[in-house]
Formats: sequence, structure tokens, C-alpha cells
Amino acid sequence: MPINSASSHPGSALDQGACRRLLRGGSKSFHAASLLLPRALRDSATALYAFCRIADDAVDGGDDMDAALQVLRHRLDLIYNGRPLAIPADRAFARVVARYEIPRALPEALLEGFEWDAEGRRYATLEALRGYAARVAGSVGVMMALLMGQRDPLVLARASDLGVAMQLTNIARDVGEDARSGRLYLPQIWLRETGIDPDAWLARPHYDPRLESLLQRLLGEADLLYRRAAAGIAWLPWRCRPGMHAARLLYAEIGSVIRERGCDSVNARARVSLGRKVMLLPSVLTAALRPAGALAGQLEATRFLVEAVGMQRPTQRVDAGAMPKSRAEWLLELFERLEREQLT
Repeated sequence: MPINSASSHPGSALDQGACRRLLRGGSKSFHAASLLLPRALRDSATALYAFCRIADDAVDGGDDMDAALQVLRHRLDLIYNGRPLAIPADRAFARVVARYEIPRALPEALLEGFEWDAEGRRYATLEALRGYAARVAGSVGVMMALLMGQRDPLVLARASDLGVAMQLTNIARDVGEDARSGRLYLPQIWLRETGIDPDAWLARPHYDPRLESLLQRLLGEADLLYRRAAAGIAWLPWRCRPGMHAARLLYAEIGSVIRERGCDSVNARARVSLGRKVMLLPSVLTAALRPAGALAGQLEATRFLVEAVGMQRPTQRVDAGAMPKSRAEWLLELFERLEREQLT
């Protein structure tokens, strides 16, 4: 029987449990931010993350990346036909796709980005790198906005900005780890401008002081997009804003840690401590209470994602939850969630 809602399947609770376990082990920053989302939305976001995580791992960890991509596209066919494989993440994502009417072009873009990874692509310019980031992360940002009931093109553009910013931060954080896997995402022109030969450096990855100015530049691009994304978050339903600001601020904080370490992302991977995460909570609340401002601008690299949503007329309304009665109520709900999380 085809799946046509987020909760119609009798095994949905078991599927969600499997997705939550995957989230806890896969992304501490995303998991922390997800605690600030309304429960119904948190489950949908977790299902989305789980499918993306499994897809990434299938391509990244297998011996035959082309075969893995073929399998993933077949799984996506089944998901969009409402008959997913008996895999918790696929079943949960199928329910999300149906409920929020996610255009297939969005997860297809994600798989295209994974295909570029399989090809070992490098990126000559920042604009080319944005094209990659738009696929592997901007697509997820747009899907998250759809989960929150937003289909306005300007808001979706800001959601894609957030995804691209996070991916640029990931690239800055994982320079050494990626290089040891034979991958180099930094713009080739930037490397040559600093006097670093990309091929020679990739053959023997090591920290070079000249990388600092390059990574500062990349993080600066990410910071610009984080600021633009904040304007879009202000247009989301109130209960969604804290979680998205938390994601924005947590990832921006990774950039701060990278800078504090002299931008040495080769010998160590920057991590945000629990203490620093907790210290961000007041900033999350303050940002969530700011009034909405003007929205403007769009990365050319993400335009196709926004247009894909515009080509599909939604048939149902998504309710992301009403505003709490007060700041105190919101904080109480938050600490209750954190406490429950510690007990499970």
C-alpha cells in the first residue's frame, strides 16, 4: 500500500527511532539544533537527515561509487512511487516527501553532488564550489524550509544560503581529512594565488601557513551567507526559528574555532565544546525574537533549487506549530527536551 502521510505507516515509530539513533551518531551539531524544533517537525527533519546521511555513507564508504549511486536512484524512484524499500530511513523519508510535497529535483540535486564526489571533481573558482555546495547542502536547506511550510522564493533562497554556508564551513574544517582521502575542495585559483600547487599539496598534505589567508577568505564567505540566512529565518513560523538559528550559530561557531587554531584544519578537526554550545543559547533566543526584515539577493548556484519548488503547486497546507505563550514557556519546553534527551 503506498505511503501517503507522515504517520500512516504502522512502523513509523520504529522508523523514527532508527533515524534518531543515526542522527545522534552522525552529527552532534545538527542533533543539538534539532532539539529546539517542534516535535512533529523534529521527527520529519530527522527522517530527512537520515536519508541524506545514509546516501552519503553509501557513496563515500563503498568500493563502487557508480553502483552505489545507481542503487540510490532506484531507492529514490521507489520513494517517489510511495513504495520504499524496507529500510527505516527510506520509509520515513517517503512519508516526509508525501506530506510536504518535496519536488524530486531537490533530492536528485543531492545525489548529483554525491556523483561529483565520486568523479573526484575539483573546483577552480568559488562560484564552481558554490555549485557543489548548492547540491549537497543547499538542497537540504530548501527541503527543511518546505518542512516548515515555507515556499516563498525569497525565503527558500535564504534557506539555500544557510545550506551553502554550512558546507563551506565543513570544507574549511575538513581540509586535512578530505586530503587524506584524496579530495581537495578549496578553489584551485585561490590555492595558486597563495603560491600553493594543488597537485603537489594533495600528494603530501601538510599544514602550510599560506592556507590561513585562504581559509579566512572561505570562512568570510560562509559568514556572509550566515548573516543573509538570518533574515530568512525571521520569516519562518516562530517555533521553528530557535532550531534554525541554533544550526546557523553552531556552524558559525565551528568557523570561530578554526580561526582560533590559526586555520590549521590539516592536523586537527575543529569541534565546538558542549560548554560553548550552551553559551550560544541566549544568542539563539535573541535572534529568534528579532522582527523580520527585507529579503534580497540569490546565489546563482542555488537558483535552480528555488525554481524547482516554484514549478510545483502545493495541494495541502503545512502547520509548523503556534507560538508559545512566553519566553519562559519556550525555555521550559527546551530544558524539558534536553532533560529527556539525557535520559534516553
